[in-house]
This record gives sequence, C-alpha cells and structure tokens, in this order.
Amino acid sequence: MTQDILTPALALVCWTLVMWLWLYVTRIRGMQRAGLKAGKLREKSDLDVLPRSVRQVADNYNHLHEQPVIFYALVFYSYLAGNGDSLMVTLAWVYVALRFAHSVYQATINFVPVRFALFSLSSLFLFAIAIRNVLALL
Repeated sequence: MTQDILTPALALVCWTLVMWLWLYVTRIRGMQRAGLKAGKLREKSDLDVLPRSVRQVADNYNHLHEQPVIFYALVFYSYLAGNGDSLMVTLAWVYVALRFAHSVYQATINFVPVRFALFSLSSLFLFAIAIRNVLALL
C-alpha cells in the first residue's frame, strides 16, 4: 500500500499553517493600526473595524477548516482502503493546488465570482475522490 496518497493531505495541513501565520501577522498589524487592544475584545465582531484585507486572510483560514475536513477524511479512507492509486493521488494533488490558489486569491484579490469558480472546481475533484472510493466498494 503506497503512502503517496497521504502527501497531499500533509501539504494542505502545512498550507493551513502558513495561512495561520499570515492571519496573525496581518491581524496583529491591523489591530495595532486600529488601536485595538486584544484584552478588551469580547467577541469576533469587535474585529469588524479591521481592513478588508486583514479579514480576507482570516476568512480564508476559517475556510481551510471547513471543506478540507472532507478531503482529509477521504484521503485517509483512500489510504486505509488501499485506493491510493496514481489517479487518486493526482486528484488529491489537484484539489490541494486549487485550494492553494483559492487561498491566495481570497487573501489578495478576492473577486467573488473567480473565487467561487476556484471553490467549485476544487469541489468537483473532491467529489471525484469520493466517487472513486465508493466505486471501489462495488
């Protein structure tokens, strides 16, 4: 059984940590510029005064904890079920590449129709991974 199918999951975890660092660098700078004191914040909406560019990075970090959870489950299922063939590995890497593109796009330009297209395309690859796993059961 090959471990190659697990590598895209590790790559997405590492990318999520990069986005975490980006989030805190931009948020701390933004809070300093806005005169916000961390100890005085009581709820997330207190951060709404931060510039959009700061919030976009934070929004993307949150997005990396939503749909990619399904990706992680599918990748680990693929590995455990022995379904990690070269096509499955390719599908997983394309999903990761599209999520990377989605992150960079959301954190910088963030034109929603393009961002939605990246999200939708990545979702199709997620569906393909799921369908291939279901078909392997038959």
